[in-house]
Amino acid sequence: MIKQRRESSDIYKTQGRADLALVEDEEIEVISQFLPQQMDRAEVETVIARLISESGASSVKDMGKLMGLANKELAGKADGKLIAEVVKSQLA
Repeated sequence: MIKQRRESSDIYKTQGRADLALVEDEEIEVISQFLPQQMDRAEVETVIARLISESGASSVKDMGKLMGLANKELAGKADGKLIAEVVKSQLA
C-alpha cells in the first residue's frame, strides 16, 4: 500500500498537484505506523551473506533458490527490490 501511494504521490508532484500529493504523503505516514520497521541495506546484506553460506550458493545460477530463502526470511521486513539487488550483487 505504501509503495502504491509513493508512486501516486510522485505522479501528482510531477503534474503539479501538490494538494493530492499531500494527501498521499499523509496516508503513507498513517500506514507506516502499523507496519514493521523496515531493515536497512546493511542489515539485508548481513542476512543474505548468512543465507549464502548456509545454502552453499556460489553463483548467479543459484539466485532463484536464494531469492526464495531470502523472501521467506525477510518478508515484511525489507523491500523485494532491495533483496534482489543485494542477492545479485553478492552472487556476482
